[in-house]
Amino acid sequence: MYIIDEKNLEYRNGDNGPKYLMKGPRMNFAIVQFPPGCDFKAHYHNIMEENFYVMEGEIDIFVDEKKFTLTQGQFIHVEPTEKHYLINNSDKTAKLVATLAPYQESDKVETD
Repeated sequence: MYIIDEKNLEYRNGDNGPKYLMKGPRMNFAIVQFPPGCDFKAHYHNIMEENFYVMEGEIDIFVDEKKFTLTQGQFIHVEPTEKHYLINNSDKTAKLVATLAPYQESDKVETD
């Protein structure tokens, strides 16, 4: 058992990207921040499933080229091999919870 305080961690890219509260051994758990215009490059996972829950703001997510606009309180589940791309097209910062499981040290395949 352990406790992590999000305030003690940093986002990967300063003010955006994931902030991992846990990486393994069975899953990843992150808070992800997207300022306006910020995106995640399109990718998929061979083994891991990925979930996103919108805590604040609005985010556009493309899953296998189909667009979904999620707002606060909405959740999306992405199966392994489903290509997904996230972008904040709004004028406010979006903050999401992201989980990936089962844990794999390297399972991300970037695409166009």
